[in-house]
This record gives sequence, C-alpha cells and structure tokens, in this order.
Amino acid sequence: MISVRNLVKHYKVHSRPPGLAAAVRSVFRRSFQTVRAVDGISFEIQPGERVGFLGPNGAGKTTTLKMLSGLLRPTSGEARVAGFRPDARERDFLRSIMLVTGQKQQLLWDLPPAETFELNRAVYDVPRAEYRQTLDELVNLLDLSELIGKPTRQLSLGERMKCELAAALLHRPKVLFLDEPTIGLDVTMQAAVRSFIQSYNERTGATVILTSHYMDDVAALCPRVIVIDRGDLSFDGSLDALVRQIQPEKRVILRLSQPVERLAVERLGGRVISLSDAEAKLQVDGSRLRELVAAALAHLPIADLTVEDAPLEEVLAGLFARGRDRGRESAVAR
Repeated sequence: MISVRNLVKHYKVHSRPPGLAAAVRSVFRRSFQTVRAVDGISFEIQPGERVGFLGPNGAGKTTTLKMLSGLLRPTSGEARVAGFRPDARERDFLRSIMLVTGQKQQLLWDLPPAETFELNRAVYDVPRAEYRQTLDELVNLLDLSELIGKPTRQLSLGERMKCELAAALLHRPKVLFLDEPTIGLDVTMQAAVRSFIQSYNERTGATVILTSHYMDDVAALCPRVIVIDRGDLSFDGSLDALVRQIQPEKRVILRLSQPVERLAVERLGGRVISLSDAEAKLQVDGSRLRELVAAALAHLPIADLTVEDAPLEEVLAGLFARGRDRGRESAVAR
C-alpha cells in the first residue's frame, strides 16, 4: 500500500546573527544553510497494517507524512501510496487518503459538525446513500449523536477530536495518516480514540500510520514501529523486537505487605531501581528472571508481583542516545 525509496526532503533556510547591522547586510547578501528534514529513508507498508511512526521532535515525522499525503514535494527519491505518486495529487489518490492532525481542525468553528460532514460529502462526491450509511456507523462508533448538532465552538477538545475523525472518514479512505491524534486529550478520551482507530482498521482494512508522543497510543495500536531520528531511519520492525534490542532486561515490581531492608532486595540479584515501604522495583536480565522471582517469593513478604518490559519511553530514549553516539563518532572520524 505504501512504498518509500530513498525519500529526501531538504530545505534551504536563511540564517543571520541578531542585530541591526546583520539585518542590513542580509538585505544585500544572504547566507543559507541546508536543513535535512528527511535524508534518504526507505520502507514498505502492506494493506491493513497499523504502523507507529516515531521519533523525537524535529526528526522528520510530520514532513514525511506531508510528502506521503501530497502536501510536500520531495527533494529526491520516490514514494507510492495506493499505487499513486502523492505529489501528482490525482483525484483518485486524494479520495483514497486522509491526514488527521491533532493540532489543526477542519470543522467550521461557528457551525455544527454536521455542516462540515455535509461539506465533505460534496467535496469527495460521496453518494447520498453511502454517506448516510457511513455517517450512521461513525455516529454510533464514536457516540456523536448529541454532538453533531452543536456549534463546534461549544464542544470540548475531546468532542471536537471525535468529530474530526468522523469528518475525515466519511469518504472511507484506504490510508489514514494520523499525526498526534490524541494530543491534549484526557486519559479517558485517549482510550476512546484509540479504541475507535483500532475498530475502524479492523472493520475496513484501512492502512494506518500513527505518529504520537503518547507511548500508550503506540503500544495499544501498532504491532510494528518505524523510528526515524534526524531524518534517518533508525529502526523498522515489531515493537517487541525494538524492546528486546534496546532494553532486553525485564522490570520486576514487588508490592510488599510490610517494609523490608534494601539489602534484602539487593540480595535477589537484580538492579534496584526504586524502593519504598510498599513497593520494590528491580531490573533483571531475562535469563535470571525465574531465579529472582523464586527468591523474592521465598524470602520477602510479597503481596503482589508484576513482570513487564521497560517503558517504551526509555526504550526510545536509549535508541536515540545510540544514534547520537554514532553521529558523534562519525563526525570525529571525518
């Protein structure tokens, strides 16, 4: 469904020092620097996949999505989405995709969402019967029956986001680009949006690419992740493989029925991350997990015990740190 080959997007940015003299000089002679927003990435995504597209701020995620949706023309390289070249912006291509961003909205501010829905029906030339069927499904899935008649300005952020998703899906796109769709939402609304996205993907077979700084979104929705950093591809594979590659150790959380000495916890053999009267948290190599759990149950007053992977935020931080180290080593070599 999506094929990217050596995709590059560079910008020329005017730069000058602060001050009046520098401003005057720049009128006659400007200096530019090249910003490598995306620097030769390649990947493929199959129909129906849900893929997390991750990276730190400024990594090139949104720039890539804009190229894949036809809003930006690449400097070089090739991208194909649903068989189309995005920058050609053919009518059938535009009908097959949708880009949803959590920081921008298409809803008409002073009118009810129902008016935006009707406008989108006309823009995408959706037959009236198909539009009514799709709208009824979306209203039911997103619980919008009491919202679509209210002016948009009277809706909360979470309610507007649900209406944004409905407006984006009325023409049943085959590819859905989601750029921070849960930004600013509370925990309950984040869970509702995640549940809807997964349900829509499973019901329609649409391909979903998600960028988010909320790792709960990624862990809940995306079996596969693509990670870019400073415009370069850092990782492409399953979420489990990423965790095993960067932080293969397991976290063991021991909930205690009574306080214990730190030395007693250290004797279990793992690295103590934190210790309080009610809880001890350790990190241990997977090969020693069974031994540590057995020792904890035998020697400590355990009320409950949980084993989990390292938080995804820490895994990504470790991956980005490796990338920065490689960049410094490459600079020194040059």
